[in-house]
Amino acid sequence: MRNLRAWLFGGLLTLLAGPALADLQLQLQTDGLGPAQQRASQALLDEAMQALPPSFKARLDRRVQVSWSANMPEDAYGQASLVSTLTLNSRLLPGLVDGSAATRKTGRPHGTVRQELLATVLHELTHIYDRARLWQGAERQLISRCTQQLNSLGKVGLPEPCRGQTERRFTLSDDPRLLDLAGWPQYVGRRGEREQYNRQVARSPDSYELSSPKEFIAVNMEYFLLDPGFACRRPALHSYLKAHFDWAPEHPACPQQLPFLNAGNDFEKAPLGEIDPERVYSVDYLLAEANQNLVSRWGHSMLRLVICAPGRPRGPDCRLDLDQHLVLSYRAFVNDVQLSSWGGLTGAYPSRLFVLPLAQVIDEYTKTELRSLASIPLKLDRTELENLVRQAAEMHWSYDGNYYFLSNNCAVETLKLLRSGTANPRLTDLDNIMPNGLLEVLQGRGLADTSVLDDPHEALRLGYRFDSYRDRYQAMFLVLKQQLPVPQDTVEAWLELSARQRQPWFEKADLRTSAALLLLEQASLRQQLLLAQEEVKQRYLTGREANDASVAKANGTLQQILANSGFLSRPAELLGTSGYGLPQASEQALLRQETNLRQKQLQTLTAELDKEVRALLGPERAAEIAAVEANIKQVGEHLRALHKAAGGLQLP
Repeated sequence: MRNLRAWLFGGLLTLLAGPALADLQLQLQTDGLGPAQQRASQALLDEAMQALPPSFKARLDRRVQVSWSANMPEDAYGQASLVSTLTLNSRLLPGLVDGSAATRKTGRPHGTVRQELLATVLHELTHIYDRARLWQGAERQLISRCTQQLNSLGKVGLPEPCRGQTERRFTLSDDPRLLDLAGWPQYVGRRGEREQYNRQVARSPDSYELSSPKEFIAVNMEYFLLDPGFACRRPALHSYLKAHFDWAPEHPACPQQLPFLNAGNDFEKAPLGEIDPERVYSVDYLLAEANQNLVSRWGHSMLRLVICAPGRPRGPDCRLDLDQHLVLSYRAFVNDVQLSSWGGLTGAYPSRLFVLPLAQVIDEYTKTELRSLASIPLKLDRTELENLVRQAAEMHWSYDGNYYFLSNNCAVETLKLLRSGTANPRLTDLDNIMPNGLLEVLQGRGLADTSVLDDPHEALRLGYRFDSYRDRYQAMFLVLKQQLPVPQDTVEAWLELSARQRQPWFEKADLRTSAALLLLEQASLRQQLLLAQEEVKQRYLTGREANDASVAKANGTLQQILANSGFLSRPAELLGTSGYGLPQASEQALLRQETNLRQKQLQTLTAELDKEVRALLGPERAAEIAAVEANIKQVGEHLRALHKAAGGLQLP
């Protein structure tokens, strides 16, 4: 029986594995080729073999027949069969023989005809490797299962798994980790299903890579093997391929700093900046609390980079360096003043990764929208954290998705970034489409440390929480109510009064109450500006249809601002077709020149729009804003007079 089992098992190995070769072999078919053609062809194949990883050649232990054919489309370079043949376009052979292919420019990514031919050989061999990995993996699984069950052959006969059934094994092109990096992430809300379209469309070396995962890996193998800059332009993918093959070509050292465009609204500052992953102490899940607006009723998900000031050792004190901290925020980029609910449901808006200063985000939510922020540290090891920062930089330059309020919103985009950036297995099967719900499941998986919020006072002091200014405004209103007999009970009721109705109380206020009144009038002005923004939007929409001249002028300025500020969310547009992946030193001079020019234009246009928008306001709104501004001036003067009378220094 032992001999029978050995014979059957040996036959199974022979049937499935076929004749073993020591290594990959490229066998040139010389029929019809002259000596010079054979030498040039063999030199090309030898160079391709030299470029391939040793493990690639060892795993692809087969003989690949290489031939030239005239029966190919004129613009094709070559193609591989499903088995083990590789055909090249004979139209290109004369240039390979006489050397002109090495200098003839193509306009294609690799530059010359010869480099394109070399890239084609590597590309098609990658397809063969990819298919072979599928079949070899299935065969090994089949052999393993049959080996386990052949021992019981005398009892139950030939087991069913040996009759052609195989088990699933991932190849390169459908490895979940590669798909996350390549741009086919898991579809959040559909367990295990992958998104159909690749949205990493900007800064691509060859758009053909976006057509399918199989073409993606083949295209990127070309650059991994032939472009020394690949490691710096696509660091995450380079690390993946290096780990897969346990080998990588030599390449220059990559700069530690990662370029980004700061989308802050301070147009006095140059937008082009750099992030050093080693200076990032922590990554926090930054959650803006919900409000009643349709697009904000579930909160907003962001990531906060806690960056240490230059010279400060990495540690908890870096949380004090608030001016250094940045926020990664996926938002719907709206290239018009109208934010349509229907557009958000149908994906009419691009979803892009904005990089913003923390101070602006705090003001935006706590002062303007009156929403609190919670900053929850994520429990990532050092490698996961730095890889996440690098992946965020790559997405900032390459990603241009579609924003859907309910299926591809800020929470979904943030989760996809966390998955692809960290490769943490606890994120693999995590699904949630709501910002507040995502925080709960991150906490449940042990990835978010919500204990920092347990002590509210400490959370505020240490910057884990930023309270809505609504609470501060209410506190100031209570100061007012303690001294003056105002009939209102809440700050909202006080601010609902017109500016003229509030004005008579100012002269009766003492020093402390005047300070509270000044803050409340500033809050009223911010509220009026928000209402004015909505009014201008509606006037713009109706006036555009009615051909209103004043609307047309403001519209022209507004459209110029939108056109000039779009680069802050899609920075790749500044470089056109130059390069791919993360911009390198050779491209940074152009980036600085372009961003500085755009910033100057935005400064001028913003000043013009401020004047023109005032003309679009209705008379009641314009009068109310003017009255609030007069109130602020009056309270300020009253406060300075009281302070001086009390013997204090002159207030500014």
